[in-house]
Amino acid sequence: MPLYLLHHQHRPDECGAVFASFNGDDSPLRRRPATASCAFGGHEIWWQVTAASEGEALQQLPFFVAQRTTAVAVAVVDIP
Repeated sequence: MPLYLLHHQHRPDECGAVFASFNGDDSPLRRRPATASCAFGGHEIWWQVTAASEGEALQQLPFFVAQRTTAVAVAVVDIP
C-alpha cells in the first residue's frame, strides 16, 4: 500500500482547535505520536500513513485538520 507524508499547517491561534478536533473523532491517528513544530513556533504537524490514495490518506484526519493538510506520496529509500 502506498506511503504518504501528511503535512499540516495552522496559525498559532488554531493550535487548540487542531488538537481538540481529534477528541471524539475516530481518526486512526488519534493517540499516536506525530512530529510537530508547535512548541517551537512553527505550527506544523507531520504524520506518515499508508493509504490507497491521497484522498484516503487525508480521510484519516479530522475534517478541520485535513482541510489544512497536504498529502505527498513518499517511499522509504536506503541512503548509500
